[in-house]
Amino acid sequence: MDMGISGKKALVCASSKGLGKGCAEALAAEGVNLVLNARTEGPLQETAQHIRDTYGVDVVAVAADITSEEGRERVLKEAGDVDILVTNAGGPPPGMWSDWERDDFIKALDANMLTPIALMKALLPSMIEKGWGRVVNITSQSVKSPIAVLGLSNSARAGLTGYVAGTARQVAPMGVVINNLLPGIHATDRAQSLDAGVAKQEGISIEDAAKQRAATIPTRRYGTAQEFGATCAFMCSQHAGYMIGQNVLLDGGSMNSTM
Repeated sequence: MDMGISGKKALVCASSKGLGKGCAEALAAEGVNLVLNARTEGPLQETAQHIRDTYGVDVVAVAADITSEEGRERVLKEAGDVDILVTNAGGPPPGMWSDWERDDFIKALDANMLTPIALMKALLPSMIEKGWGRVVNITSQSVKSPIAVLGLSNSARAGLTGYVAGTARQVAPMGVVINNLLPGIHATDRAQSLDAGVAKQEGISIEDAAKQRAATIPTRRYGTAQEFGATCAFMCSQHAGYMIGQNVLLDGGSMNSTM
């Protein structure tokens, strides 16, 4: 299927590896020029060069902390006018309700709610002016099915979901489409980190922890960055113009729900 977005320009956050990289590669395969962002210069430049060499699109790489005001300013200055925005940031650490103080919640909100909102506020006006735009916020399956040990993530991402629910419907008449993509467990560094925590807690190997978690997923496996990226690319495509303010689960069937 031709996604109809060749020649468009996208800003993809946290895109040096993992799900962000998967999204960036899938967009590049459709002929989308990219502005990539991540905190660490080396891996980011490696990913940028790989995408240039593989897909022949223009790629600008900006190493900066997108969750800081200074970092966002740098990224937005380099990005300029974009047609597509994919927001993404690492989730806060797991823990218990009794572990978290106010500062922990502020950090989670800054990274997983306020940063995507700030990026949308900065970039939506030009999309509205052009009469076309796509925003995909990478959130989490925990928005629909809360994970107890990820209370910081549950809270911040639920806040973003509420913001998007209203905003998406306000900008839809101007041709701008905003949706959220909710990953379950995928084979990324985040999954490895969570598996390491389980392994330590239960006194088992990380491999056994991963097998134990995979057994709870109907597909009996973790998702891949490639299939996640393909879903993201569709949500950024010309064909998604009637999909407004939705929360799209990509979790291998982990959430057991009729609706």
